[in-house]
Amino acid sequence: MTTEMICAGFGGQGVLTIGRFIAQAAMKEGRNVSWLPSYGPEMRGGTANVSTVVSDEPIASPIVSFPDVLVALNQPSVDKFAPSIRKGGVIIINTSMCPHGCKRDDVQKVAAPMSDIAQEIGSQMVLNMLAIGIIIGKTGLIKYETIEEELNSFLKEKNPDLLEKNLTAIKRGIEIGQK
Repeated sequence: MTTEMICAGFGGQGVLTIGRFIAQAAMKEGRNVSWLPSYGPEMRGGTANVSTVVSDEPIASPIVSFPDVLVALNQPSVDKFAPSIRKGGVIIINTSMCPHGCKRDDVQKVAAPMSDIAQEIGSQMVLNMLAIGIIIGKTGLIKYETIEEELNSFLKEKNPDLLEKNLTAIKRGIEIGQK
């Protein structure tokens, strides 16, 4: 099984981190991965996207042309990448920043006010973890326990408050993805 994914949004929304954590967790689960970031020269506020491939087989190329999954954190990302999603694929849309949504009816859509939910949890910094939770809930691409372990090793000592908010965001995302 191979899943190709693009995560896209503005620089500073954590889109590269979404792909990185998905790739790290999948690798820890014994799968092959690739992670290919792309961002504009502005970084924060500019556009950013990452192509992530998770596979049980060797990966021939990190280039993702027709992804199975799109995480779009802003409208320009929906406009740019939604047309290339495979028929039957999944588009995760942050309705807080995607006022026009996505018009395709041949894909599965998970639309949620992700920026608003992140703020409710206590920080815009958890927006990307909310997205990871939705990916887990909708696709089962990685296990919650693996991402929890990754976050614990990364944040437990550095920022325990942010760790708790991130875990809350992932759990909330899983609930949204499973609906």
